[in-house]
Amino acid sequence: MISRLTGEWQAEYERWQARDLSARRYVYVWADGVYLQARTEGHAECMLVLIGATPEGKKELVGFQTGVRESAQSWRELLVEIKRRGLSIAPHIAVGDGALGFWKALDELFPGTHHQRCDVHKSANVLNTAPKSVQPGLKAALRDRAPTKAEAWSAP
Repeated sequence: MISRLTGEWQAEYERWQARDLSARRYVYVWADGVYLQARTEGHAECMLVLIGATPEGKKELVGFQTGVRESAQSWRELLVEIKRRGLSIAPHIAVGDGALGFWKALDELFPGTHHQRCDVHKSANVLNTAPKSVQPGLKAALRDRAPTKAEAWSAP
């Protein structure tokens, strides 16, 4: 039973990985590397994940694959693969955690895409540099942001 299900899932995964992306357009993409540690492996695998938002606002998993850390070469391989499958229109904005490998590969393959740093990762980096005693208040302050640009500029 498990072998049969695994075979079915493998075939479904292979169809998904080979799907045509030529009719797809993503206004935004989010990129991140997720580290997975299996008990039998001596090192953590990095799963590179790319999620896209269509012009209608629907989020879709665009692609994922294991990579060597979050290197430019690993990100390049994923981006080359989605371009090979037909994704030809560059996303307007790419959101990432600041890992330089993604930005380097993105600039090579989708040079018109603007970079935006992920707020969650940016906030975590700020919190990590602050003393533990001020982190709860700082975390609340980072979360309480102005809802519009005009309100942000007029804030005290």
